Amino acid sequence: MTEKNNALLWSAQGTDQMAPGVMAYLAGEDIILDQYLFLYDIKATTAHVTGLAAIDIITDKELLLFKQTLADLTSAYQKGEFELNEQYEDGHSAIEMYLTEQLGNLGKKAHTGRSRNDQVLTCLRLYMLDQLKQISAVVAEVAAVLLGLADEHKATLMPGYTHLQRAMPNTVAVWLAGFAESLVDNLSEIKYTQDLLNTSPLGTAAGFGVPLPLDRELTASLLGFNRVQINPVYAQNSRGKFELKCLQSCHHVMSDVRRLAWDLSLFMTAEFDFVSLAKDHTTGSSIMPNKNNPDVIEVMRASLSVIEGSMMQIQSLMSLPSGYQRDLQLSKGPLIKGIETTKATLELMPNLLKSMTFKTENMAAAVSDDMLATDHALEAVKKGAHFRDAYLIAKSDNQSGDISVTSSIANRVSLGGAANLGLDVIQERLNALA
Repeated sequence: MTEKNNALLWSAQGTDQMAPGVMAYLAGEDIILDQYLFLYDIKATTAHVTGLAAIDIITDKELLLFKQTLADLTSAYQKGEFELNEQYEDGHSAIEMYLTEQLGNLGKKAHTGRSRNDQVLTCLRLYMLDQLKQISAVVAEVAAVLLGLADEHKATLMPGYTHLQRAMPNTVAVWLAGFAESLVDNLSEIKYTQDLLNTSPLGTAAGFGVPLPLDRELTASLLGFNRVQINPVYAQNSRGKFELKCLQSCHHVMSDVRRLAWDLSLFMTAEFDFVSLAKDHTTGSSIMPNKNNPDVIEVMRASLSVIEGSMMQIQSLMSLPSGYQRDLQLSKGPLIKGIETTKATLELMPNLLKSMTFKTENMAAAVSDDMLATDHALEAVKKGAHFRDAYLIAKSDNQSGDISVTSSIANRVSLGGAANLGLDVIQERLNALA
């Protein structure tokens, strides 16, 4: 980092020289990470100066100048004409210095009543809400694709597994709908997290409030927050806690992705040979011409570890007393990494699922008559036998009779079973949450 005192908001002109390397160490990756947050920071700054005008710290004319200059900065950044680079300590200082360069002494008023503490809290909050909205949309799309495939494969047989051993006859529809319903539950979890995050910390400053009559409800409304985070100490203490909650929502989704990826990894092996992927979703080997590798599925399976690592980093940072500590700066990197990994993985899922081909003959051939033992036991129960007695008889005898795989599937009439999938019920919940 270029260590220039004019890029240090707290530095007096010509004084407060930092020892070599210290400022670069303290800034860390902030200037890179803040590229994800910069537009949110500008938006929050616009709301803040609007609030200052509401309490006569700046005039209406000055507010117009601020708004136009901040809009110019937004446009310049989006066009690549303004570069957030290492001449700045972070994105916050870049905004303030741009305002000062463009507006002179007026720009120095922008930070009145605000700390970088509530500034970073606010832009992180806006970032997380926006990212969770995007993640929700893709989760809903993946769930819809799974439900569509389930509807297509109501009659497609496959073995049901426990302990990776063939257990009972099942259908592809039941298998896929299980993941769809879980993703719908994940949407509910994300909605809860969004409600938790949808609260404005702007105006809490460094964690103690300021001796100004800031209209915090106004700035919260301008930024689209549902409510104000009232207590300034809690606002600071929520740093890390809210990021962790956001990543937990990502973790729930990615846990389902990992399990589905595991199933597909197994089902694509020659030993199972149940599923294939289109060639544009597989890779070749650098040495073996015969190979088509499911690399994308394997990386999807592994991506949960990135989320878990990010969560662990933040958890380890949170062993702190109340109030802001510089340690919390290091929560920014794992949060962004976890969110970006989740988004990148989910965005590939819809087309990957649509590229699957089910090898229906192989799947049906893997369903054998010995998997009907439970059906025979329950048939005996319907005729008056006690279940445990019927269980022991079915366990010891090779049953024969009129029970078939087809009739077994047709008799799964309780809600969720192969003959009563409840796809419409799951779809209704999805529609309500999407």
